[in-house]
Amino acid sequence: MPRTEAVELTVMCMVFDHEGNILAQDRKNKNWPGLNFPGGHVEPDESFVSAAIREVKEETGLDIEKPVLCGTKQFKIRGTGERFICLFYKTDKFSGELCSSDEGEVFWIKRTDLEKYELADGFGDMVKVFERDDLSEIYYGRKDGELFCEMK
Repeated sequence: MPRTEAVELTVMCMVFDHEGNILAQDRKNKNWPGLNFPGGHVEPDESFVSAAIREVKEETGLDIEKPVLCGTKQFKIRGTGERFICLFYKTDKFSGELCSSDEGEVFWIKRTDLEKYELADGFGDMVKVFERDDLSEIYYGRKDGELFCEMK
């Protein structure tokens, strides 16, 4: 059995302050619309932390520092069988002027108001991994053709 496989690597970053606010992005992507956190693909020869810093800058205009790894999400891509892995980061260290991008509108919201918005599919579960110390992974799999979700 081979020990390597094709993988698509992505990052997502929760930027927050200490007044109960989080930075949200209302995605324009028709394949995965709704509110989530900024993020995107890791470029070849780019570190995961550098990708998180770059993606937040590109999508929000903010410069972040010291993003901390806080979890992962993974699943097999239907059709290709490639593994999709998203590394979750969070930080409260940021500067700059907030501005939206082609990826979607970005804005600050109260964390307590998050559920009032239309969230991207699965994003509610992802937020649990960002926030809870007892969770570090979301794994979506298929068994007997049925999709399942494990949170560990």
